[in-house]
Amino acid sequence: ISCGPAGCAPAPGGGPAPGAPDARGPGAAGLAADPAAERPDVLLLLGDQVYADETSGATRRRLAARRDLSEPPGTEIADYEEYTYLYDESWRDPEVRWLLSTVPSCMIFDDHDVIDDWNTSAAWQRDMRATPWWHERIVSGLMSYWVHQHLGNLSPAELAADPVYAAVRASPDGTEELRRFAAETDADPARTRWSYQRVFGRVRLVMVDTRAARVLAEGERAMLDAEEADWLRDAVLDDPSSYDHLLIGSSLPWLLPPLVHDAERWNAALCAGVRGQRWARFGEKLRRASDLEHWAAFPESFDRFTELLREAGSGPDAPATVCVLSGDVHHAYIAEPRWPKSDPGLGSGPGTDSGPAPGGAPASRVLQLTCSPVHNSIPRSIRTGFRFGWSRAGRRIGRLLSRHGRTGASPVTWHRAGGPWFGNQLMTLTLHGRKSALTLVQAKASKQGAQLEAVLERSLTPESEAIFGHSTEC
Repeated sequence: ISCGPAGCAPAPGGGPAPGAPDARGPGAAGLAADPAAERPDVLLLLGDQVYADETSGATRRRLAARRDLSEPPGTEIADYEEYTYLYDESWRDPEVRWLLSTVPSCMIFDDHDVIDDWNTSAAWQRDMRATPWWHERIVSGLMSYWVHQHLGNLSPAELAADPVYAAVRASPDGTEELRRFAAETDADPARTRWSYQRVFGRVRLVMVDTRAARVLAEGERAMLDAEEADWLRDAVLDDPSSYDHLLIGSSLPWLLPPLVHDAERWNAALCAGVRGQRWARFGEKLRRASDLEHWAAFPESFDRFTELLREAGSGPDAPATVCVLSGDVHHAYIAEPRWPKSDPGLGSGPGTDSGPAPGGAPASRVLQLTCSPVHNSIPRSIRTGFRFGWSRAGRRIGRLLSRHGRTGASPVTWHRAGGPWFGNQLMTLTLHGRKSALTLVQAKASKQGAQLEAVLERSLTPESEAIFGHSTEC
C-alpha cells in the first residue's frame, strides 16, 4: 500500500513547485519499466489532490481568458469548469496518468481541495458564507470531488446503490442533479457521507472525512458529527477477527509534534472562553492565522478517537497493527503513543497475540504514519518549527500553554519514532499475514532524471524481520 498524501501546490508566483520532482513520476516510471515487478495493491492519496486557492501560472492564464481576475475570487478557482483545469493540470503528466490508470487508488479531500483552513470554525464559516463567491466555490468543489475522486472510492455494489449516481446517469448531462446534491450537502453536511471503507484481504482500510463532517459551534465542536462518529466506531470495531491490520486514513494527523498539539488544545480552550472574551477573540485570530485545526483542536474528539484506537487494538482478536495514515503537514514522520504503564520502546512493541498489555494499553502496535507531500515544498522556517515542536524545550512550552488554558492532560503521550523527513516522498506499507514493514522513499534529481531513493526501511512487527532481514534506517 503506497501512501502519497498531499497534492500539487504551485510555487508562490505561479510556477512549478521548487525543489525535488514529483514523487509519483519516478515511482510510476519504475513500475512501467518493469512490467513483471510487483505493483502496489492500492495507492492512497490523503488530501489536497488539487489546490483551489493557489493556482499555477498556466492555470491563471486560462482563468484570465474567461473572466476578470481583478474581481473575487481573483486567481483562485471560481466554478466547476475551472476545477477541471486543476485536475487536468495535476493528473495529465503521462507518468501520473499511467499510474492512476494502472494502480487502484483511494482518495479523500482536505482543505486545499476547496480552500485553506476549510471549516476551521463557526466564525470562519460565517465569514466565508458572507462573501459573494463562496457558494459557487463550495458547490463546484464538492461536484468536482464527487466526479474526479469520490466515484473511484466506491465499490461496484456501492455505486449501484448510490441514488446520486443513478440520477446523474439517468439525466442527459447530470449537471443539475449534481449541483442540487452538492448544494444540499453544503447546507446539511450530515446528509452525505464521504467516509468509506475498503477491504484488501485481511487488511481493513477506513477513510475518514475530517473536513465536511465537523461540528463547528463553540461548546459543541467536534471533528465528526454524532452520526459520522458512530459510523467510524462501527467500521473500526466490527468483526476484528476478520482482519490482521487496521488502517485509518485521516487527512489530518492524529498525533502532532507535542508543542503543536498543546498549542492547538490551548487555543481551543481560549476560543471556548476559558480565559474570557478578550482571550477568545485573540484565540480565533490565532486559530486562523496558524492553522490550528487538527484533531488536537477538537479535544473531546481527540480523546474519543484515542480511546477508539485503544479499543481497536485490544482483546484476543486484536490486529497486529493499527495505523493512522495522514498528510497535510508537508513532511513525513512516525509517532508512537504511550498509554499509561505501556512499554514505550520503538523496537519492543507488544506482542500481537497476547491480549491487552498491562494498564489497558492495546496489544496491537499503534502508530501515526504521516507522509506529505508528493509534490510541494516547505520553507526552512517551518522545518525548524516542526523540529522544535518535538524538542524538550518545545514540550516545556507546551506544558506552560496547557496550564494557562486549563486543558488537562491528554489520554496518551507519544514520542517521535522516525523523522521528520522533508521533501517529496512516498511511504509504502508491506502487509503480509500479521507481518508489517514500512518504506519511505524521496524523489531526488540526478543527471539520469528524477529517481526515488530509500530513506527508511523498518519492520513494524517482530514477525516482519523476514521482509527486510533486519531493520534499516538510511
